[in-house]
Amino acid sequence: MTVQVIGVSGGKGGVGKTNVAINTAVALAHQGKRVAILDADFGLANVDVLLSLSAPQTIEQVLSGECSLEEAMISGPSGVRIIPASSGARQLTRLSELQHAGVIRAFSDLAAQLDVLIVDTAAGITDTVLTFTNACQEVLVVVCNEPSSLTDAYALIKLLNRDFGRQRFRILANMVSDEDEGRRLVQKLAGVCEQFLTVSLIYSGSIPFDPALREAVKKQQPVVDYAPSAPASRAFRDLAMRVSDWPMPRKPSGQLAFFLENLIQQPVGVEAPHE
Repeated sequence: MTVQVIGVSGGKGGVGKTNVAINTAVALAHQGKRVAILDADFGLANVDVLLSLSAPQTIEQVLSGECSLEEAMISGPSGVRIIPASSGARQLTRLSELQHAGVIRAFSDLAAQLDVLIVDTAAGITDTVLTFTNACQEVLVVVCNEPSSLTDAYALIKLLNRDFGRQRFRILANMVSDEDEGRRLVQKLAGVCEQFLTVSLIYSGSIPFDPALREAVKKQQPVVDYAPSAPASRAFRDLAMRVSDWPMPRKPSGQLAFFLENLIQQPVGVEAPHE
C-alpha cells in the first residue's frame, strides 16, 4: 500500500495555507480517499481549531509514550483524521533509538489505513519548517498576490533547493480574482526562480477569493462542505483531482516511515540563521 505525503507550505503567514490543507483533504475524502492531516505548526497549531475539534491528546503524548498515534488522532469532516500538533514534537531529535523506532513503527502501521497524508507546516522558513517540508514526497507552495508572499515563497524554495537539493515544487495561487491572475502570479514567481535557481515550478491551480470561504471559517467548517457550489469549493475539488493524478511513490510501502526517518535525521527544533 502506497501513501502520498504532501507538504503544504508557503513561507509567509496569512496565505491561507491551513485552509488549503483542510479543504484539499476533505475534497480528497469525498473522492473516497483515506486522508489524514498532520498539524506540523508547533507554535500556533490550529487545524483542530478551524474545525471546532477538541484534541485531548497530541503528538507530544505519543512521543512521551502516554498514548498511541491511533489514540491521539481525532476524526474530522468526511472521515479525515487529524494528528494534532504540540510543541513537544520538537523533541523528535532528542528521542532514544528505541523511541525513534516506536514512532516510526506507529506511522508505518498507519500506512495501511491511509492513501494520503497532508502535512500542514508552520509559516516562516525556520529549520523546523524546512525539515518537515523536505521530508514530504510532494511540496505544495501556497502563494497569494502580495509582494511579501512571493518574496517568502522564493526564500522557501531557495533554501529547500540549496540545503536539501529539492528541485521540483508545485505552486498553488490562493485568493486570486480568477484563473488568469493565478497563472500570472505563478509565472512571476517562476521568472524570478529561473534567474537564480535550477528548479522546476509546476502550476497546480488557483483558489479564487470567495466570501463563502470566510463564512465557512467563521462556522469552523470546510468550505467544500459548507458551500459545495461556491467557486472556492469547485476549485478545491479541481485541486483534489490534480492531486489524485500526481505520481505515486515508487516504493510499495514505508512512505510514512521514510517521512519520519527524514525528520529524525534532521535538526528539528534547532533553529539556525539562513542567508
